[in-house]
Amino acid sequence: MKIASLPKFEEETSNVQTREESHLPHDLSLPLVIDLDRTLITTDALHESLFFFLKRRAAAAWRIPFWILSGRAIVKSRLAAAVTDADVDTFPVNPDLVALAEREARLGRRVILATGADISIALKIQRRFPFFDEIIASADGRNMKGAEKAEEVAHRLPSGFIYAGDSSADLHVWRKASAAIFVGRSKSMEKKIETLTDLVAVLPSNALSFPTLRRGLRLHQWAKNALVFVPLVLGGKAHDASAWLHAFAGFVALSLLASATYVLNDLWDLSEDRRHWSKKKRPFASGDLPIATGVALIAGGGTISLLLAVWAGPSCVVTLALYLAVSLAYSLQLKQEPIVDLFVLASLFSMRLALGVVVTDVVFSPWLFVFSMFIFLSLSAAKRQTEITRMVAHGLEHTPGRGYHASDAPLVLALGVGSMIATVLILVIYLFEDAFPAGYYKHPQLLWSFPLVIFLWLGRVWLKCHRDELNDDPVAFALKDKVSLFYGATMATFFCAAALL
Repeated sequence: MKIASLPKFEEETSNVQTREESHLPHDLSLPLVIDLDRTLITTDALHESLFFFLKRRAAAAWRIPFWILSGRAIVKSRLAAAVTDADVDTFPVNPDLVALAEREARLGRRVILATGADISIALKIQRRFPFFDEIIASADGRNMKGAEKAEEVAHRLPSGFIYAGDSSADLHVWRKASAAIFVGRSKSMEKKIETLTDLVAVLPSNALSFPTLRRGLRLHQWAKNALVFVPLVLGGKAHDASAWLHAFAGFVALSLLASATYVLNDLWDLSEDRRHWSKKKRPFASGDLPIATGVALIAGGGTISLLLAVWAGPSCVVTLALYLAVSLAYSLQLKQEPIVDLFVLASLFSMRLALGVVVTDVVFSPWLFVFSMFIFLSLSAAKRQTEITRMVAHGLEHTPGRGYHASDAPLVLALGVGSMIATVLILVIYLFEDAFPAGYYKHPQLLWSFPLVIFLWLGRVWLKCHRDELNDDPVAFALKDKVSLFYGATMATFFCAAALL
């Protein structure tokens, strides 16, 4: 009998009422054997191990190629040494399968973990899920995957078993199984399983979709990269088609590179994000996007970005290389340094303006860059202040992966509000010293609206922050907040009036 899908089970503490509720064969002598990667957990233990190893033992990364030559099981063993119980405890799981396994264990069925992951990780999984009676895992140079796993499971369970898996590698095991549970969405895989054994249940896994990819790439953050066009407009080249083309190439190149660094940052911070009250919902932390997909996105985005930068010119390549270096330094270390992280974030915003200057070849304005540093310093401080406020609300003394403590809130608040005031002052000086003398505007007096609107908008951001009504990301807040959008439209209207009327 084939079950198209199982309904959502209750929480892991739910009670089992009848045999029919589990949808598995009634013969409790048949053990339930469960695969780990993308089955019990929605991620891949080997990929997780690799990133944890690179993060915690980067100096030993040169050894990995030699381990590969020694065999896959050796690689798994060496990389698994970097994975702690705390990491395993945060691995995202398939709640339906966990609930099913717990129900069967309470009914008296043996539940066994059979995984190609290293034995050390399997033992940690067993400590997390005590319903496992036994484990079968890679050890002593033996890679327990595919045909090797099938032989071992069949040897240990000659009277038959039910196997839950997800991939083509599991077909070897299903061929020897008495019944099958498929975790996935592939109809072709279901048909293959049905030719081998009795498919008794299908548990749909997370589907790869555009909304998930959009969140993983943080496409909404591309709005920040519109700063590339600012020097073009303020530099008097708004009617230059070639300048717009180069600016657009710079915008796309920067956006793809930024998305690649966001993905790398999320992969690097998997353990910390999974302990965070909101970041745990990010696609990679939650398991909605596989780590392998993230690596492909990094490679693809970085390659296209490089090609566009080469077309735009050497200055674009150099500027993007500098952006990448600073962004990686932030992701790998500097974000853990209080105050320094705010300065680095503001610098990354200012580099967007720098890219706009070099790709369009406009006159450099130091005032514009000073203004940029202070306004984005204020916004970065608002982001951190929000995190600190929510950290305190969750009873934490410090944020995982960050260097701030609960007692730092007054200091961050002072820095942010002080930077806000400095932003308005510098904008006024910019108008006097740079914008008005440039002669680009027919009615430059209309630009006096800018300091007022900027003050009102930053004031609103900090008011929302103080009331704990601000999104963790001020950019996301600005894109959704109607008042912020109104302020933006007001500035655009006054700018067009100053330049064109």
